[in-house]
Amino acid sequence: MSLNSPVHKPIVVALTGASGAAYGVRLVEVLVGAGRTVHLAISPAAFDVIAHECGARVEDDREIVGRLWPALPAEAVVYHRADDLSSPIASGSFVTDGMAICPCSSSTLAAVALGVGRNLIHRAADVHLKERRRLVLVARETPLSLPMIRNMAAAAEAGAVVLPASPAMYHRPRSVEEMIDFVVARTCDQLGAAHGLIAPWNPPSPAGQSTRCPSD
Repeated sequence: MSLNSPVHKPIVVALTGASGAAYGVRLVEVLVGAGRTVHLAISPAAFDVIAHECGARVEDDREIVGRLWPALPAEAVVYHRADDLSSPIASGSFVTDGMAICPCSSSTLAAVALGVGRNLIHRAADVHLKERRRLVLVARETPLSLPMIRNMAAAAEAGAVVLPASPAMYHRPRSVEEMIDFVVARTCDQLGAAHGLIAPWNPPSPAGQSTRCPSD
């Protein structure tokens, strides 16, 4: 693995307080596996979700990288506290290949859409928009209220990619992990990061051949 390649710049990943922490955890694993350095920020609400959904509760937030990604090289994930507005990722002078908020809560979506920078995650997202860099919002909420829909439209108009965590079924996933990988793969596609998680779509089978699901 070659980190900090001159060809690739770092990627920012933020986890916020929506359900679906596993999407963000897996995204970091895949990006590092592709040789990318990840700059990570986690909101206070996300720590509660991570503790509940992933069983990773920490007393000191700086321990979270070792708890969630014990097998990754120490230099591969750079952690930034969500209240640290002096962090490098708060500045447009820190050049990246993009940012993903995964999962993206409805409140974070609203902050990005309205340009309200209350923490480092909001500020970093605003930086990516103003610098015309890739910003992927992996929204994880259902059903959607009218304000959420309007915020998605506003974020898209500002230049973000709104990528709902909606796993497809055409690749016939056999596990929750494969469904997670589908969303992570689509996120990596938007960030320009190689992954190999899912095979590209192939045309349907020839006429006359059954295309039923195995459970039919």
